[in-house]
Amino acid sequence: MIPEESRFEPDPTELVEEPAALPSDWTIGVPDADDPADVDRLTALLRAHEAAGRGWPGSDRDEVLVEVAGLRTRQNVVVRDASGLARAWGSVHDRASGRMLFVHVVDRDLDERTGRACSDVLVEWAVGQAREVGAARGLDVQQIDTGAYVDDERQHRWLAAAGFAQVRTWWQMSRPVTADEAGLVDDPARWERDGVVVRLADGEDDWRTVHEVLETAFTDHFNSKPETFDEFLFRLREDPGHRWDHWWLALLGDQPVGALVATDTGSGSYVAYIGTVEAARGRGVAKGLLRTVIADAAARGRTKVGLEVDADSPTGADRLYRGLGWEISYVTQSWHRDVPVR
Repeated sequence: MIPEESRFEPDPTELVEEPAALPSDWTIGVPDADDPADVDRLTALLRAHEAAGRGWPGSDRDEVLVEVAGLRTRQNVVVRDASGLARAWGSVHDRASGRMLFVHVVDRDLDERTGRACSDVLVEWAVGQAREVGAARGLDVQQIDTGAYVDDERQHRWLAAAGFAQVRTWWQMSRPVTADEAGLVDDPARWERDGVVVRLADGEDDWRTVHEVLETAFTDHFNSKPETFDEFLFRLREDPGHRWDHWWLALLGDQPVGALVATDTGSGSYVAYIGTVEAARGRGVAKGLLRTVIADAAARGRTKVGLEVDADSPTGADRLYRGLGWEISYVTQSWHRDVPVR
């Protein structure tokens, strides 16, 4: 369930001891989501982080605001220099039971010693938050899950030194969409072929069914953690690209066997979730859902559809995506650290 109050500690000084390696006049605090200059600075830090890690920036203010807007499932910290300028930013997200996401961004213009000191502050704070969240959830161990671009050597070095291990590789894939692909299916709202019906999810009963299908489909996936419907819905609605008419169900007869949830990225659509229950795999369900989201994007005048795939997935999902026109845009990694709570 979504907690009545945040499980996080709001005061970073309660979790971080005096960081001796930082310059003496630098401070630790929280970002101000109501201060446009603060949000712009964090956006600039994040975009520089992306450019250094993969070659180009992609994030905007809306994505930063999702992290810093004071939602109960997220908390933030910043390290500021003597002028008050944010030089490092950390964000944690109480994602699901046993899994806490961690955004770790350090100014790319800092020298190695000062940058590493900032990194250590972010990690110490995140470890403290992991204990807070884990204790509130009644866990013995809380996982911290953070990411890095595959070529970001600085990030790899600092995470490894802080006790994180690289555990998985992910392919971030994209395919172009052309206007004629609106005809890939009869109607993205509902179509039927070879006994499979794909239709838009309509109302809370359908949304719950989408969640149930995805929870079932992901049981055998890497690092799958149970997530309640309330948590799932709350988190998806935080995304500025969330649209109710981007949820689809696939059925065989009256049995739900697949689901896809996409978001609106402006120029394109992004497949946030796609899953098929094990008993229905090999029946063309996933392909039908993907053709639907492509046709929907084309009908809306969008130019691309993106998604993420586990490079080590035993299901061979990447072959399906490549067969439908997706190519790798860039590669990321998951880095994990397990924090004892008790």
